[in-house]
Amino acid sequence: MSRSKKTQVMASKEQHIVLSALSVFSHYGLQGASMEKIAEAAGVSKSNLFYYFKNKEHLYIEVLSYVLTEWLTPLNYFSEESDPQQVLESYIELKYEMSKNNPQASRLYALEIIQGSPYLMKVLKTALKPLVLKKVQIIEYWIAQKKIKPVSPIHLIFHIWAVTQHYADFATQVQVVSGKTLSNKAFKQDAIATTKQLLVNSILPDTFLD
Repeated sequence: MSRSKKTQVMASKEQHIVLSALSVFSHYGLQGASMEKIAEAAGVSKSNLFYYFKNKEHLYIEVLSYVLTEWLTPLNYFSEESDPQQVLESYIELKYEMSKNNPQASRLYALEIIQGSPYLMKVLKTALKPLVLKKVQIIEYWIAQKKIKPVSPIHLIFHIWAVTQHYADFATQVQVVSGKTLSNKAFKQDAIATTKQLLVNSILPDTFLD
């Protein structure tokens, strides 16, 4: 096997373990999860698991980093040349889709943040913060170019996160109150349309809304 092929196989194996660990951590939490449970979920031996990840905490950080990377990737579509309405609406749709398809990831991340981010603080400072601040500058550019109405860029991003992730983090509450989840197509589309109306249409120049 070539070195390149071997590297690809190892990367694929690592991702499989990370996704399996995500399921275990989401169900048991960091303290309740064990390397034995993760190895069983991943279908690998415990010794093989330690070959890729030196300990449970290391694997936990990798899982959280994976979740954060998945969430941040859509932000890369924000650019000065982008149409704000199209980009913001697409971002909202993607965030809802993530909450629908992987709610356990959102809840695991939320738990880490609620606890003061003891394991993810470095990643928040070195990956999350710089990227978000770059996107804040882009939104400020849109405002200066009168592409959108004046709004706090950082709070706009926070509001999108809060609304879209609510349906994952508080899924039980949503289902009890409404009797539905994002798995219901009509319910999801209504949620998306409402978020667009409140967080996108409200900041578009009036001429866009004719």
